[in-house]
Amino acid sequence: MPLLLQGVSVQHGQAFALSDVSLTIEQGQQIALIGPSGAGKTTLLHTMACALRPGLGELTAFGLLPWSLSHAQRHKLRARFFLAPQTPPLPPRQRVVTAVLAGCLPQWSLTRALLSLFRPVEPDLAWEALSRFNLQDKLYARVDRLSGGERQRCGLARLLMSKALVFLVDEPLSALDPVLSLQTLSVLQQEAHERGATLICSLHQVELARCHFPRLIGLRCGQLVFDARSSEVTDQMIADLYRHEPAPAASLEVLR
Repeated sequence: MPLLLQGVSVQHGQAFALSDVSLTIEQGQQIALIGPSGAGKTTLLHTMACALRPGLGELTAFGLLPWSLSHAQRHKLRARFFLAPQTPPLPPRQRVVTAVLAGCLPQWSLTRALLSLFRPVEPDLAWEALSRFNLQDKLYARVDRLSGGERQRCGLARLLMSKALVFLVDEPLSALDPVLSLQTLSVLQQEAHERGATLICSLHQVELARCHFPRLIGLRCGQLVFDARSSEVTDQMIADLYRHEPAPAASLEVLR
């Protein structure tokens, strides 16, 4: 079991971005996170990636308690996860080939990583990853010459280079047209299936989530609204999740 969250709460300033969230994630599952903006989806992904420490509750990752490990042990554990943010942190003056090969860094020695900065190691692997997103012609382009959608797909090509067993992907379709969205989603799901990896993807495209993911997790104001098979999620559940009235905020006193 890659992930177990028990009563997890994460505080940003005086507010809780996540409040008392409990989830069990099995290896190989494909899950969509949905909910309005500010629901806590990004915070949940970062918490699962062991990048944010819960203020309350407990996170277990691959049977380990990340925040009880040493820094070196936690760093090694994080290599099992690939967190793909909505805006990939790609150096603007870097060549695309170098940015994509950075997905191999957890497996590379320091010497190999430094050498690749000057002369990319195994550029054919980067080309293959880019080709799955129709970006192979951008192999030696500079990152700052890419469009927003191309940058997103470049960041996802880097995911393909990793050896991660859990893909945590934040809004990968936000800058893509409908055709590219379907293609990109297909690549992610196929890659996860082929390597037996878990895919957890936050999406604003609710219908895509309902059609393509067997399990949906609905978040609102940092709280878990539902966790169900997509076939069990009704139109009314979706309407309630996205209703305009603010959901009751979790009190700091209650959470303490």
